[in-house]
Amino acid sequence: MIKTIRIALTSRVSLVGALLTLGVSLATPAWAASFTFNTGAPDGKLGALSRRPGPGKIETETADDFVLQQTTVIKGATVNGLIRTGTPLVNIFNVEVEVYHVFPVDSANGSIHVPSRVNSPSDVEIASATRDGSAGALSFLSTAVSSNFTVTNTVVNGIHKLPTPVATMGEGPATGDEVQITINFTKPIVLPAGNYFFRPEVEVINGDDRQAWIRNSNLAPDWLRIGTDIIGGATPPTFEMTFSLTGETIPEAGTPGQAACHGQTTSALAHQFGGILSASSALGFSSVQALQDAFRAFCEP
Repeated sequence: MIKTIRIALTSRVSLVGALLTLGVSLATPAWAASFTFNTGAPDGKLGALSRRPGPGKIETETADDFVLQQTTVIKGATVNGLIRTGTPLVNIFNVEVEVYHVFPVDSANGSIHVPSRVNSPSDVEIASATRDGSAGALSFLSTAVSSNFTVTNTVVNGIHKLPTPVATMGEGPATGDEVQITINFTKPIVLPAGNYFFRPEVEVINGDDRQAWIRNSNLAPDWLRIGTDIIGGATPPTFEMTFSLTGETIPEAGTPGQAACHGQTTSALAHQFGGILSASSALGFSSVQALQDAFRAFCEP
């Protein structure tokens, strides 16, 4: 998947095997309102690897940023990606989503292994926002988009730490099947206003995910900028990952860490949706208790 990260990215693409671009459209209503964040359609300029660890393969993650202007319940997402030509859709058997703060939150001090960590994802994910299909925290549907989609450059294995040169100019073009994965969070993600990074990983039988900032297990906890650091050049390109997020804003929610947070948030939900039972249904929670648990965790950072 690939989207522009906060480094002023202009091209969009990501490979699912991986291939995503993020179009961004944020609703900021005075009261109840739907939330959407969408980067648009892939332009075929680059695909970057996203892969779970496996025999002979190290984990590789790609992440891109999004902004919330008020407390938001994220109910769903879409990601576009590239898988090997002829791979059956049933081979896409699991999806995991992580959300990160922006460095230096949730991070140690800066590293000597990368050119910069400014505006990168943090070292570790927000544990309460991780959703894994294998754990029942999300469901997904894979849909074929194009049987012959080509990206002009890729980043798959060329992810190095200093003092090894990190600029590789990329690893050349790739062609495959473009797919879109529609994700429903059976346990919605609740986040306060702020800047975040979205990191989806798709597990494919006999295939890799390609998709911004990127790292593998050898580089972690650090991240590299795909355009500026790895592709490089006199005028480094910038890229956007392809994804979208949907949900509902809760404008009158309480402030995490404050004593009145939970009570204020419960009152806001009841007012906004006409009752807590209606709120749990509208926001996609399985029960009132699940909603209460989620917002209790939200209020206790």
